[in-house]
Amino acid sequence: MASGVRLRLDRAGVGKLLKSFGPMTNAASEQIAQNVRAAIDDDEIDVVVAPYTSDRSAALVIIADPRGVELQVSDGALTRAAAAVGLEVTS
Repeated sequence: MASGVRLRLDRAGVGKLLKSFGPMTNAASEQIAQNVRAAIDDDEIDVVVAPYTSDRSAALVIIADPRGVELQVSDGALTRAAAAVGLEVTS
């Protein structure tokens, strides 16, 4: 550890930075939703993007159908769609 070095985190600045990623987050979420729609190929199943902001910009991609859980468990529909845009999904 370097002696005499002091850092102070600009929490407001970091918060502003994290919230500024909203357009990029929303675009990636829309692409994930499109990938899910293409993979499940069923017009009766809704795939919804729900953007929100907490301490950062974020969005949910939801298979808004009772079969959504089955599609994720059996085919990994959301995981594969996220991987297709370069995201890594972990639990």
